[in-house]
Amino acid sequence: MQTAGRSDANMYAALFAGFADRLDHRCIIDATGEVITYGEVDRRSAQVASALRSLGVDQGDRVALHADKSPEALITYLGVVRAGAVFLPLNPAYRADEVAYFLHDAEPAVAIGRPTDRGWFDNVAADAGVRHVHHLGCDGDGSWAELIAIASADDDAPPIPTAPDDLATIVYTSGTTGRSKGAMLSHRNLISNGRALQQIWRFDLNDVLIHALPIFHVHGLYIATHTAMLTGIPMLFHRTFDSAAVLASLSKATVLMGVPTMYTRLLGESSLDTAACGAMRLFISGSAPLSADTFREFSTRTGHTILERYGMTETGMNTSNPCDGERKAGTVGLPLPGVSVRVTHDGKVVATGEVGDVQVRGPNVLRGYWRRPDKDAEEFTADGWFKTGDVGMFDDDGYLELVGRSKDLVISGGYNVYPKEIELLLDEVPGVIESAIIGLAHPDFGEVVTAVLVIEPGTEIDTAALIAHLKTRLASFKVPKTIHVIDELPRNAMGKVRKNLLRDRFS
Repeated sequence: MQTAGRSDANMYAALFAGFADRLDHRCIIDATGEVITYGEVDRRSAQVASALRSLGVDQGDRVALHADKSPEALITYLGVVRAGAVFLPLNPAYRADEVAYFLHDAEPAVAIGRPTDRGWFDNVAADAGVRHVHHLGCDGDGSWAELIAIASADDDAPPIPTAPDDLATIVYTSGTTGRSKGAMLSHRNLISNGRALQQIWRFDLNDVLIHALPIFHVHGLYIATHTAMLTGIPMLFHRTFDSAAVLASLSKATVLMGVPTMYTRLLGESSLDTAACGAMRLFISGSAPLSADTFREFSTRTGHTILERYGMTETGMNTSNPCDGERKAGTVGLPLPGVSVRVTHDGKVVATGEVGDVQVRGPNVLRGYWRRPDKDAEEFTADGWFKTGDVGMFDDDGYLELVGRSKDLVISGGYNVYPKEIELLLDEVPGVIESAIIGLAHPDFGEVVTAVLVIEPGTEIDTAALIAHLKTRLASFKVPKTIHVIDELPRNAMGKVRKNLLRDRFS
């Protein structure tokens, strides 16, 4: 493949530059045993781009993928971007009504679903006016795979010339509250973030990445894949997360990117120890807060300190604890190169140690929301900073600590209550697996602090005694007035607690 001129701004061209001299090296080592080289990835993504052209897909047209994780699904993404089209990844767990919303909103030219969903998926796509509907199975079967197989590589299909700010993908927000919005991410957004992470996480040709994340989300599709491909290293490709299988992969790899649930499940494996992690150099966690207990226990068991970082659908990564230097539990580290982060209150930057709204600015920040200029005006400040919706503060060393979401802030009797402060105390209580603090409407206080706990089987919690204990640790307005115990906390696809559902349940 040759790249020149404006083609260089295409995200695929940036990835290709990272592995251009490693075409005979391994790229994807699938759990099925299949090994796909970088040269094969380049050839097959060219076929995807050619197939799209044969369907009349133009630059800027959307291509939706609602399929299980597979090498073919990942290569489809690469071919879409290579063709200058806009990739629309959809969680394969979504059902008909959810998929209908996304297809009507994004209006893709092509929609690719699973063969097992053919009946309802085809009807939904037709109702949304999708011109071309195909299917892709987890084993690489289906009409989409057949179309790709007969497509010519078209003289290696060089990436369609794009401007840096041209749209590369629309990723719908995870929707912990309200309807999902389509975050528009450009080629510049993706390239800048991938290169910054490659730099700060010290990726080099000796690395091997365990890829056990889903690929319908920023974390697995962009953060994990891009850092690996920009470096030209192999990915051990797990279709789903299985703690025993991932544990067995540790001896063959150097880096694992995961979410907190993955690390708690790994800790449930009795053979997780320093010897099992002897080949590893870096464990990275994100997408949801990592508990201090998990942070400490993992370090004790493995000798490795998990690196926490902070990102979101709209921005990719914003901050990270350092590879070299202190990784502070409970913090998400320092701003990435080229990314600016500030904490404000009432429009003014607050001092170190003071809590406020977290805002970011940089080449990683989304262009805006798909067909939602109202949200663009709402989510960006007048001077161009993106309002993350997170609440946090900087410590004396410049590390960012998140204390909650602004939507989850509880205002009781005029006082601000930050859920994380209370949740950390509750999580220390013997028998408590995890907790969530929510605010419920109250006629006098406006909102009243309420705790929801998940406890170990066979454990009983004396809620009155627990409230009395919290009164010795917290100001009275922060102490939960009621404590509920449930079997599990509701979560979205990336493991974030859906507090809106808890508020609905207990209101």
